[in-house]
Amino acid sequence: MPKLRQYSICDIQDEVRALVERGSVGRHHRIYELSRHFGDREWQKLESLLEQNDYLLRDRVIDLVGKETWLND
Repeated sequence: MPKLRQYSICDIQDEVRALVERGSVGRHHRIYELSRHFGDREWQKLESLLEQNDYLLRDRVIDLVGKETWLND
């Protein structure tokens, strides 16, 4: 049986930033929409970790990834 990856909240934020940069997820989408980018078992663990860190699944992705910086303003 494959071992599930252990995530920290920083790992999740990095993964979500990458999804946003690729255009797979919009900044204004709801966090629960991220579930389609993770396996069912993996999403259960991520969901629990998000809730432990006071993120609601109805919050926006931008709340999770935080402030973004632009190099070419």
